[in-house]
Amino acid sequence: EYLVQLLERYGIDTVFGIPGNHTVQLYRGLSRAGLRHVSPRHEQGAVFMADGYARASGNPAACFLISGPGLGNAVTPLLQALADSIPVLVVSAVASRDQLGMGEGRLHEVPDQRLLASQCTRFSHTLMRPAELPKVLARAFAVFDGQRPGPVHIEIPLDVITMDASNLPVTIWPRMHPPGPDERAIKLLAERLLVAASPALIVGGGAIGAAREIRELVERIHMPVVTTVNGKGILPPDHPSLVRGSPSLPCVRDALLASDCVLAVGTEFGETDYDMLFAGELRGLKWLARIDIDPQQFSRNQMADLAICSDSVLAVDALLRLLRSETMDSTRQHAVSGQQRCHELNQRVLAERHYHRDMAVLFAALRDSLPGLCLVGDSTLPTYYAVWQYDAPAARRYFHSATGMGTLGYAIPAAIGARRALNPEVPVVALIGDGAAQFTAMELASAVQERLPIIVLLWNNHGYREIKAGMLAADVEPVGVDILPPDFLALAQSLRCDAMRIEGIEELGRALKQAWNTAREAMRPTLLELPEEGFLSDPAGTWYADAH
Repeated sequence: EYLVQLLERYGIDTVFGIPGNHTVQLYRGLSRAGLRHVSPRHEQGAVFMADGYARASGNPAACFLISGPGLGNAVTPLLQALADSIPVLVVSAVASRDQLGMGEGRLHEVPDQRLLASQCTRFSHTLMRPAELPKVLARAFAVFDGQRPGPVHIEIPLDVITMDASNLPVTIWPRMHPPGPDERAIKLLAERLLVAASPALIVGGGAIGAAREIRELVERIHMPVVTTVNGKGILPPDHPSLVRGSPSLPCVRDALLASDCVLAVGTEFGETDYDMLFAGELRGLKWLARIDIDPQQFSRNQMADLAICSDSVLAVDALLRLLRSETMDSTRQHAVSGQQRCHELNQRVLAERHYHRDMAVLFAALRDSLPGLCLVGDSTLPTYYAVWQYDAPAARRYFHSATGMGTLGYAIPAAIGARRALNPEVPVVALIGDGAAQFTAMELASAVQERLPIIVLLWNNHGYREIKAGMLAADVEPVGVDILPPDFLALAQSLRCDAMRIEGIEELGRALKQAWNTAREAMRPTLLELPEEGFLSDPAGTWYADAH
């Protein structure tokens, strides 16, 4: 009960979890609290839901998991959240203090559960007495608020769960303010930007909270803006400075190498988020400044000429204060304006061999049929193309699991979490392949039970097609990739969802509008099955086979 009261004080409003023998006592306070509990059908779904909730809202949710298999089932989604810096709070049970590490074959016993959890979280803590809880939660929220975020795990021994906490104060430690930038470094950056002839900006997931500030920066220093996957939506799709492609594309990499000043905000230059074509490090940049909240990032991946350790909002705001004091026209000299450079670069993006026109039509149907949607992707063919072809309508309105761990089964539960977090008027769409859908399709039952309307776009290419293509490219006889699928329409309907098959792109726009109206009115998911052969007129995914 004390735990739940403290979570409420921190603004936690949702708990995802499956009750078990070892967590019964954690549920004692939930029935009388203001927190909503969502029961997934698998603990993997619980953490994926919390991940989607956090990405869509910017706020963490909590998960209650049993010891042993419950936490073990959560390892994959915890790794996904860790890789993409997503705040998730996981609370689990663990054996009584006198049983820890004894190896006596107790129920759910793990030799060292905290050690297991520490490999997929920012930290894992074993609570030894109730009075520790406020400090441990304060440490968790310090991770969420003031450093590179990620999942945190707190385990409570069975004998501690039932200890008396009635005399402990229900107060939380002050939320910390994130670290700000060094003034001298910001001055150096401003001076460099003001004299640069061809500056460029790269923004990643760590810059999501600075969308407003970044937009003003770009409108003062006119420069092309390249987003990583996790930075999509920081600039709106119609902004004249937005590069309609990713750093994965050769023409975008060439443009960055040609720039005399590149500023990167909130990106680790991670392979899947930034370099989906596996081209490697950007070697030969003329000058690079990096802004990142994590000091360790400055010794990883891309070496910077100027390293500024700071929260992105505070750093860009400090930069703007300096730039507002300058007379821009007399200070900056450009042979070609940044917007003109961006326009020319976008024309080159359209001519890239990796740009697929059928995918462009698919994404246009989504954008036009469901304005302002939140699109949640899995590791599937269309999301690979979304890396450089999909423009999100706003920050926190596109994310997928092809970044980070590259997990399968993410999109359906993560979309459920996003649906729980967002305004009911925002359409939420899960884009998932037929192979990945078989990991977590049962979570549709969770959405039905919780009355959470989402649309599931199921891209059906009859198995693990990209892996099969990679095997063939490597001259390996395909094994294990031609899997027997269920009847997805019948499966969805058995879970009390609406479902239909869409045979081609001509039907898709109308079907999307109908599906959203149906889902919203019935307060349950609608599944649209898209057979790949009906949506592709040209071969797709050859880059994936080449890269692997």
